[in-house]
Amino acid sequence: MSILSSVDGTLINACAVLIGGALGALVGDRLPSRIHEALFGVLGLFTVLIGLLDAITTKNALIVLGSLLIGVLLGEAANIERGLQWAGDWAQRRLAKPGSTLSEAFVMASLLFCVGPLSILGSLDNGLTGDTTKLVIKATLDGFTALAIGATLGWGVLLSIAVILIYQGGISLLAHSIAPALNANPDAIIELTATGGLILVAIGLKLLKLRDLRVANWLPALVVAPLLVAGVALAGPLLR
Repeated sequence: MSILSSVDGTLINACAVLIGGALGALVGDRLPSRIHEALFGVLGLFTVLIGLLDAITTKNALIVLGSLLIGVLLGEAANIERGLQWAGDWAQRRLAKPGSTLSEAFVMASLLFCVGPLSILGSLDNGLTGDTTKLVIKATLDGFTALAIGATLGWGVLLSIAVILIYQGGISLLAHSIAPALNANPDAIIELTATGGLILVAIGLKLLKLRDLRVANWLPALVVAPLLVAGVALAGPLLR
């Protein structure tokens, strides 16, 4: 399998966001604010639903809890949220007029498009076998999401395409290079998916304006989860 075929799903995803975001930004001014609010309400509820469905796939809830606790501590120490906000603000200063929502659109879209389990699992599938099914599904969802964000917050949603290409493309290329190790440890993928599901729930609550959580600072949990699974697997024989 060629390197290009291991990232073609990410390219499809990026194109969907480009089309959806551009259409949303173009028609956004013509839509009443109540439609904007309704779009975000639906998006928030759907995000919570998808997150819960993935979270309940866990085989060990303590792994998920530990991953989130350790991940949040690491994320808060590094203050990832502030770093992502700084990147958005920098882009806003360079590309947008004062008072625009470019930074907010960039940060929200980057989180929504890159945190979800489909982003990780789809990229893994694409890198391991060349299968783009999950990323095509994600591209469809992201296209409509980009339409909603673009209609509400404007052109800043398109900046998230760079994050998609780097993040998902990076995962696919990494999976392509370490395929044997990933295929040998399915439990790590399961707990990573469940952890990502709860992070999606947090994003949904943020979209619904129920709780303003610093979700970007939770992202290290996605790295911690498979490491904890490996640690438990190694410690198991020693505890018997």
